[in-house]
Amino acid sequence: QTYYRPTSKMFARNARTAAASGARLLNTSAKTASNNSALVGAAAAAVVGGCVMATEASPAQNASSLMSMLSSINDKVSNIEKAIGAAEEPVESFMFTSESVNEGHPDKLADQVSDTIVDACFAQDADSHVACETCTGTKFVMIFGEITTNAVFDYEAKVRQTVKEIGFDAPEKGLDYKTFKFINNIHAQSVEINASVSGRGQKPEEVGAGDQGHMFGYASNETPELMPLTHSLATGLGFQLTTVRKNGVLPLLRPDGKTQVTIEYEKKGGFIKPKRIHTVVISTQHDPAYTQAKLKEDLMEYVIKPIVPADLIDDNTIFHINPSGLFTIGGPEGDGGLTGRKIIIDTYGGWGAHGGGAFSGKDPTKVDRSAAYYCRWIAKSLVAAGLAERALVQVSYAIGVAEPLSVFVDTYGTGVKSDAEILSIIHDNFDMRAGMLVRELDMLKPKYKKTAAYGHFGNCARPADSDFTWEIPKKLKY
Repeated sequence: QTYYRPTSKMFARNARTAAASGARLLNTSAKTASNNSALVGAAAAAVVGGCVMATEASPAQNASSLMSMLSSINDKVSNIEKAIGAAEEPVESFMFTSESVNEGHPDKLADQVSDTIVDACFAQDADSHVACETCTGTKFVMIFGEITTNAVFDYEAKVRQTVKEIGFDAPEKGLDYKTFKFINNIHAQSVEINASVSGRGQKPEEVGAGDQGHMFGYASNETPELMPLTHSLATGLGFQLTTVRKNGVLPLLRPDGKTQVTIEYEKKGGFIKPKRIHTVVISTQHDPAYTQAKLKEDLMEYVIKPIVPADLIDDNTIFHINPSGLFTIGGPEGDGGLTGRKIIIDTYGGWGAHGGGAFSGKDPTKVDRSAAYYCRWIAKSLVAAGLAERALVQVSYAIGVAEPLSVFVDTYGTGVKSDAEILSIIHDNFDMRAGMLVRELDMLKPKYKKTAAYGHFGNCARPADSDFTWEIPKKLKY
């Protein structure tokens, strides 16, 4: 049995005419149609015409074959709709996780020590070239790397002060600022590198990038600071842990700790919306006198409730608080620490992209740092201007070359203009030469130590700090 059988040669001839007309209509509409509906209609006419021809050519097709043909037509029309932007995107759900670590985590201690040295150099010499690495372990802190500066200061005193401010003031906490062994293995920057990137005697527009590489910036309208919500919450929880430890609300907490937040999102095309918080994880170092029951009660009341939006928590939200049990041994005694090992925590919590270069310990001639800050500024300015709901920006450089080699933008389909048009807006509003971007964001000053914990971007821990110049959106002209 068949659901369709041509009854005359006239009908077949009409089918061929319909197919030819549909094809002509598709071709004409693609050039002149004023709206997407016309294009979809034309495409459907062409496809249906083709179906009629196929049916006339095979009059004995069964029901299964015809249903398959209709399904194929539907798929083709759907693909055309998607191609021209007329399709209704399906709503999908996914889960995404970001983590953070506190300032007492060994890797973050190392980042802060390295940026302490950067600040000390720039406090006296804005032409300093700094690449300071730090490693730390049981009862020691070592700085090493390359520094060329006219600044003169006591390296050891600076490092010990930073360790003290973090809260490592007794051996039982994992490090004691008064007694740890300090090692200084700093030496001067390579004369070859210095010759190609030095700003001394050069105009700002002539200064070359301090290294090759590619850097990214990202922004999303999920939060007031235009950052991913998973990252902002993980970072905010870590900062709140430190706040209640230092202000005496929870004095039995110790400096080391980690946080993690998983959120269920709704996705429609490139547009995303947080639906609910799936899981919150907090692991914090603590005094042995703190019982696990009391610790969980206090963290829910004084850390989680002030930070996590109540409307995103439901009966199924999971809370893991010190899931491994006791966490009294921490800091460098618990784990070794190195500068630059928390690059995802430092940026967007896994969202967007990362070029691989760390920030801390580097002066702003290193585009790993300065251009990444600049890309964040560009992305945030685009989203703040309403040009897109999400934006990812990439630039790349060659060592000693001032101009970027490439500039890229992706608005994930959320832009009010095409990505090509938005790229043109970027070129018209931002000077991405290595020496110029440093000056536009006022980077030649001692302001880096405070970036080294709780995120370089978003500034949820320090919302009123004007030193985070890349967090102040630029007014765009377009």
